[in-house]
Amino acid sequence: EDFLTLIFKAMTKDTLNSSHPVSSAVQSSEQIEEMFDSLSYIKGASLLLMLKHYLTKDVFQAGIEVYLHNHSYGTARSDDLWDSMNEITNGTLDVKKMMKTWIVHKGFPLVTVVRKGKIISVQQEKFLYRVEPENWTSDASYLWHIPLTYITNRCNFTHCINAHLLDQKSGM
Repeated sequence: EDFLTLIFKAMTKDTLNSSHPVSSAVQSSEQIEEMFDSLSYIKGASLLLMLKHYLTKDVFQAGIEVYLHNHSYGTARSDDLWDSMNEITNGTLDVKKMMKTWIVHKGFPLVTVVRKGKIISVQQEKFLYRVEPENWTSDASYLWHIPLTYITNRCNFTHCINAHLLDQKSGM
């Protein structure tokens, strides 16, 4: 419950156009210090939980083990973690490509789901709670690779979870 409260606080901060990405290039030590705030840590943790749910616990854990083994007693970058996950998924999913969309964009997407009979369509757009005119930038280039999981009436809640990666503005 406390973690959910932290997530919602970070998400509220992330809805502002003055937010910042989890990962970005820095030029000075001051910029490094600015990046290590609650938004980066909480959003980062949320993204790892999202990835764990999408990949499954066992695959995620195996990717973490490969990452820790490959980089023990050394330095690492975020790409190294995604490369370890790619190694475990055997190329069935480009984890690096998916996660880059989450860590280099500030904010998060709003996903709209519309059902017309048996047809389900989904669409994504950047969510902004409040636009601050002095910090406004165009969001036309924002596109996330969103892992969606769902169940149908033919399944129960513990078995038969379906997954879809929304990597376009809209899809079915």
